[in-house]
This record gives sequence, C-alpha cells and structure tokens, in this order.
Amino acid sequence: MNSGFLPAALAGFGTGLSLIVAIGAQNAFVLRQGVRRQAVLAVVGICFVSDAVLIALGVAGLGAVVTAWPAALTVVGLAGGAFLICYGALAARRALRPAGEALSVQGAAAGSVRTAVLTCLAMTWLNPHVYLDTVLLLGSVASDQGSLRWVFGGGAMLASLVWFAGLGYGARLLGGVLSRPAAWRILDTLVAATMLLMGAMLLVRAL
Repeated sequence: MNSGFLPAALAGFGTGLSLIVAIGAQNAFVLRQGVRRQAVLAVVGICFVSDAVLIALGVAGLGAVVTAWPAALTVVGLAGGAFLICYGALAARRALRPAGEALSVQGAAAGSVRTAVLTCLAMTWLNPHVYLDTVLLLGSVASDQGSLRWVFGGGAMLASLVWFAGLGYGARLLGGVLSRPAAWRILDTLVAATMLLMGAMLLVRAL
C-alpha cells in the first residue's frame, strides 16, 4: 500500500468535513427533516450523491488543467488559500460575535418525499457556494496531492456521507443540542481553525 494513501484520504476527509459542517440552509434542512423523520433517506442520498459528483468533477477537471499547465498549481493554490482564509475568518467572526439565535428546527417541514426531494435539490444545486467548496476549493487542494488526488477526493466524499447520514439519522437525538447557539459556536471555532491553517499552508506552498 502506498505510504501516502492514508494521509491523503484523511486529509480529504478532514477538508471535506470542515467545509460541510459550516452552518447553512442545506444542513438546517437536513436537520429539520431528521428531527421529524421525514424523507431522511432521500434527503441524505441527494446531499451525498450531489457532493460526490461535484467533488469528482473538481478533482478531474483541475487535475487535467494542472497536467497541461503546471503553473496552474500555483494559481489554484493562491486562489484556494485566499478563499480558505476568508472562509475561516468568517467562521471565526461568527464564533466570536454570534447573532445570539439558535438554529431553528421548528417550522414547516416537507410534507412529502417529492417536496423534500425538490427542496433539497434546490438548496444543493442552486447554492453558488457549493460549487466554490467542491469544484474549485476541494479540487484545488486535491491537485496538490498529485497522483493521490483521487484518494483525497474519496476521503472528501466519505466525509459527506458520514456527515449527512449522521446529521439526518442522528438529528432526533441531537436536535436539542444543535438548536443551542453555543453548539454552533463550537463548530464554527473548529471550522475557523482548520480553514485558516489549511489556507496558510496552501499559500506558503504556492509562494
């Protein structure tokens, strides 16, 4: 087994998880569906498959560009590093200056599998940040792994599956905890630390 296989997979898992757990409409929707036990399998499946497709496109596309134009590694490294630092700064700001509101798990839930599927598809594919996170950002970090970029991508896909399955099916137990502002402040603190560290590493390597 390649000695770099496990580190690349773990790096992909950590990077993917750090991006996915950031507070957003998609996570809130999955949490609400999980708390109510409505169309959980369909919602979790859509989130995971969508992430897997976008991550694969990012890894494949940027890998091809780097092969044809080695200088692209520097470009994507600078862009990815800057984006990670900005992302981490925003997460740190949320952790230090919270709005004081809990993540709401109340309100109308999807009344049918069809409604839940359409809502989830819209939240996933109509969100411009998902393309930045998966196609551009994860793809750029994966390109830095060289021949192990697909292992990195696989780790990121696994992180998506673990997170959404855990959030959807564990929501009934975690709903009360995750509805507290303090819990999301802790998550934002962890996200900020990871993003700032990885962003700095990318910039140092690119420069």
